[in-house]
Amino acid sequence: MNTALIILSSLLALTLTFIAFPDGATSLLIVLAFSGLAVYLIRRYSDDSVFICQVFIGGLLIRMLLALVIYSYDLYDFFGPDARFYDLVGMKLIASWDSSIVAKTAEGRQIGSTVGAGWGMNYLTAIIYYLVGRNMLAVQMFCVVIGAATSPITYFCAKNLYGSQKVARASAVLVAFFPAMIIWSSQMLKDGLILFLLVLAITMVLQLQKKISLPATAFLVFSLFGLLSLRFYIFYMTAAAAAGSFLVGTSSTTQSLVRRLVVVLMVGISLGYLGVFKNVSSEVSTYGNLEKLQASRQYASEAATSGFGDASARVNTVSGFLTILPVGLIYLMLAPFPWEVANFRQAITLPEVFLWWSLIPLAVFGLWYTLKNRFRESIPVLIFTFILSVAYALYQGNVGTAYRQRTQIQVFLFIFIAVGWTLYMEKRADRRLLEERRRNRPDIQQRPVLNRDFN
Repeated sequence: MNTALIILSSLLALTLTFIAFPDGATSLLIVLAFSGLAVYLIRRYSDDSVFICQVFIGGLLIRMLLALVIYSYDLYDFFGPDARFYDLVGMKLIASWDSSIVAKTAEGRQIGSTVGAGWGMNYLTAIIYYLVGRNMLAVQMFCVVIGAATSPITYFCAKNLYGSQKVARASAVLVAFFPAMIIWSSQMLKDGLILFLLVLAITMVLQLQKKISLPATAFLVFSLFGLLSLRFYIFYMTAAAAAGSFLVGTSSTTQSLVRRLVVVLMVGISLGYLGVFKNVSSEVSTYGNLEKLQASRQYASEAATSGFGDASARVNTVSGFLTILPVGLIYLMLAPFPWEVANFRQAITLPEVFLWWSLIPLAVFGLWYTLKNRFRESIPVLIFTFILSVAYALYQGNVGTAYRQRTQIQVFLFIFIAVGWTLYMEKRADRRLLEERRRNRPDIQQRPVLNRDFN
C-alpha cells in the first residue's frame, strides 16, 4: 500500500473514532476486522495483489467517508429511508430473542420469519446490535466493507471470464469508484450486500465450469442463500443463470458433463438442506404472480412524482407487455433524464448519468465481442443480465427505484465496458504502431500483428 493511502486511512480512522465516538470506535473495529480479512485473501490468492489491494482500500475509504457524513448529519431519510426500518426491526428481533413471550406474539413471529422479502437484512442488523449494541454506523460500516469488496470479486470474475488483466483491472476500478456503486454500498441498506453476493455467485459458477471445487461450491451455496434472504427473486434469477450455464457448459466431453451434473446435485442438496425449497411455493404465491406485479408497478407509477410509463397498461396482456417493456428498459438503463428532473436528489445524479451515457457505446462494443468470442463462457452473466433487465423493466414504474436497482445490472455491464475500453485502447496502440512503422519504412504496408490479451 502506498504512502498516500496509509496517510488517508490513518486520518479517516482518527476522524471516525473521535467525531462519532463511541459508535465510531466500535465501527472502526468492524472495518479493521473484515477489511483485514479481505486484504489477506487478496494477497494470498491473487498474482496482482498490490493493484487489487490499492483499489479495494481506495474504494473502502470513499465509502467510509460518505457513511460517516450520512451518520453525522443524520441523512438517512434523504439517501435511504429503509435504514430506519432495519434499525427498528433489528431491535424488535432482539427483543423477541430475549423474551419467549414476545417471540410467541403475532408480531414476534412475523419479525422472526425467514419467508418473504429482506429477512436477511433484519437478522444481520439484529446480530450486530446484539454484539455491539444499537449502532446504525456499525451496520453501515459492515455494508461499506462488503460493498468495497465487490471490486476485488469483480476483478476475479472478469479475469476468469476473459483471461485479461487489463479487463479485470478496468472492471475493478469501475465498480470501486463509480458514483452509484459508492452511494448504495455506503448505507445501512441491502443493495451493497446483494451486489457482492451476485458477483460472488457468478464468479463461483465460472470457476466450477472449469473444475470441481468444494470451496467454490460452498461459496456458491452461501451466495445463493444470502441472495434468497435479501431479495428472493434475484435468487431465482441467479439460480436460473447458474443452471443455464451448467446445462450448456464450456465443453461437451463426458468428463465435463459428469462434472457439471455433480456440481448441480451438490448445490441442490445443499440448498435443500438449508430449507430453501420449502419457501418457494409460499414466496411465489405471495409475490410472484402477474396480478401482484401489476399492482406494484401501477402503485410505483402513480404514487410518486417521478413515476413513468402507462400505469393502466397490464403486464399480463400481450399489448400491455409490448407497451411497458420498451419504455421500462429505456428508463431502467438511462434515467433520470435531465428534462424530467423532479427533485434535488435526481438533480445531483445528473453528472453521473452523463458519465454513464458516455460509457454505453463501450458496453455495446464489449458485449458484441463477448457474444462473438466468449459466448459459452459468459452464459451465466448474459442470462442473469437479460432476465433481470426484463424483470425490472416490467416491474419498475418510478425513476428513483429504477436508478437504484440499475446497479445490479451495471456491475456486470462494467465488465463489458472494460472489454470495450481495452479493445479501443489496443486499436489505438495498433494505429500508432502502424503509423510509426510507415514513417520509418514507407515500403511496409501490412498491418502489425495485434498483441491482445484475449485468447
